[in-house]
Amino acid sequence: MADTADTRTPAQIEADIRRRREVLAETLDEIGVRVHPKTIVGDAKAKAVANIDHTVGRAYVQVNRVVSEVRAQFTDEDGRLRAERVVPAALVVVGVVGLVALSRRRGR
Repeated sequence: MADTADTRTPAQIEADIRRRREVLAETLDEIGVRVHPKTIVGDAKAKAVANIDHTVGRAYVQVNRVVSEVRAQFTDEDGRLRAERVVPAALVVVGVVGLVALSRRRGR
């Protein structure tokens, strides 16, 4: 059988108890802060904002990529507009806008 005798003095035992109580009090305070409704709501808001920021960032990158691809279709390597591509696209846009305008007039 192992010897379980404690060789500490009563003052050492009291000091150990006091330290342990302080650690437990800090732990309970931390738990109280973590489970407080305002902390939980704040954490949820922070996660939502982070997700929104991430989604917006991804959308920005995607839109930037599309704009760059479209720009590459209508400009040459020097950055000048390609008339052979701009004119037909402009005609299509004018035609679509004209059709929409006519359909709205007839709808009234």
